[in-house]
Amino acid sequence: MAKKADLLEKAKELKLEVTEKNTIAEIEEAIASAENHEVREAKVAKAGKRSEKSLKEAEEKAEKEARKEAGDTTPQSEDAEETRKKGPAPKVRSRLERRGKNYRKLAEKVDISKVYSVAEAMKLATETSPVKFDASVEVHVRLGVDPRQADQNIRTTVALPHGTGKTVRVAVFAPEDQHAAAKKAGADVVGDEAFLKQLDKGTIDFDTLIATPAYMPKLGKYARVLGPKGLMPNPKSGTVSADVEKAVTEAKTGKVEYRVDKQAIIHLSIGKVSFGAAKLTENADAFMASLQSQKPSSLKGVFIQSVAVSTTMGPGIKVANN
Repeated sequence: MAKKADLLEKAKELKLEVTEKNTIAEIEEAIASAENHEVREAKVAKAGKRSEKSLKEAEEKAEKEARKEAGDTTPQSEDAEETRKKGPAPKVRSRLERRGKNYRKLAEKVDISKVYSVAEAMKLATETSPVKFDASVEVHVRLGVDPRQADQNIRTTVALPHGTGKTVRVAVFAPEDQHAAAKKAGADVVGDEAFLKQLDKGTIDFDTLIATPAYMPKLGKYARVLGPKGLMPNPKSGTVSADVEKAVTEAKTGKVEYRVDKQAIIHLSIGKVSFGAAKLTENADAFMASLQSQKPSSLKGVFIQSVAVSTTMGPGIKVANN
């Protein structure tokens, strides 16, 4: 038994799968087989993919790829030099730090963690304009709609009580018997066939084009010119109307069109800084009331997700959307 115990101990060192149930002869045979087992070394070919040179190159390539993935750029030999870009290391600054001194000073008035009321936001907007000219005040509204859906592609007009502060050049394309009424209402350009000749020459000296329903087919061939500029008359925007005088009056007194873009955001200028907080608040309330009335019946989620106000080149101000 002592001999068997010694053999089992040796078999254990050789990591052989034998137990006490095996006979002494079986254990001795397993030990002898393990001791006499020869591990054949891989033969290296003189040339080709299995040559010593090819195997070494493959190993070096694998190590290089591993270092590349790990971002290790340290030199691998004493003669090699680490490649670095010349000059000082780039400094990453925040967006606010990259602004001018005047902007940063005015931006300190805005608490980015606070949501302001409309009146507070308008008052703050008039105080945070960093430019010397009379800047526009813009409202940016993020909606929870899908603009790809026809019933959620919002596009309409709103009459701002105090206008936008911009001089709007209105052109009217209508029959001759309506020219006098259009000019009386304040139209800058009025015509019929002569107006089409100006379009043929590429002359566009107006900001809004109003046409009667009967004259709309004549503008069809100019859609590629007027469409991209947002000048093509549209019933939704009130620029296709049989009452030309009324349409011109509305366009001149502050009726503006707004529509949702591909990112489901509406951008609209509601006036100038020189208007003052009170007039800007009234314009903003009129716009928000108009927008609330456009909520699609098929929309299940939140309609107005966020609202922000800013001046031209000024800091953004968060506004309550209720």
